Amino acid sequence: MRLASLVAMTAVAVLLPGRADAQTGSGFGAELLEDLAGIEQKYVALAEALPAGAYTWRPADGVRSVSEVFMHVVGANYLFPQFFGTPAPSTAPPRDAQKSWTDKQQVVSAMKESFAHLRGAIERVQDDALAQTVKLFGQDVTTRKALMVTFTHLHEHLGQSIAYARTNKVTPPWSGGVE
Repeated sequence: MRLASLVAMTAVAVLLPGRADAQTGSGFGAELLEDLAGIEQKYVALAEALPAGAYTWRPADGVRSVSEVFMHVVGANYLFPQFFGTPAPSTAPPRDAQKSWTDKQQVVSAMKESFAHLRGAIERVQDDALAQTVKLFGQDVTTRKALMVTFTHLHEHLGQSIAYARTNKVTPPWSGGVE
């Protein structure tokens, strides 16, 4: 029930029109940035709580490992902003990092840097750009929709990462020890 409420609240926040105004703390951009802060905190806390040995764990052959999921999120944090106007920096991890980076500290560092990039990209989106049409994987969508897809993707893989952690007997640090 709590998850359904969280999803509904996130959807309402994302659908509300507003101004990307981090200065005043109101509007669409501020709501996205608030949600992003919570998502980032959870990803980083989970990545830090998992033991280094768990980073190569995968639930089955052919399914992403812990580090592959985290690096997939890192890659997406650089990919999605391109759709709403912010290119990835030359310092972004290479595409093959999703398969090859398994070192915990390297992954956590890359995750933090990618969230900083995503946050900056969202801060640059202005109100008048939300209804602009952009290409997202070959389809015409609004900038607002591209942002929604970005956040849906983040929440999807956060849930996956929580399941991975619990399977590895790691309780999410923010859950208050609730199993």
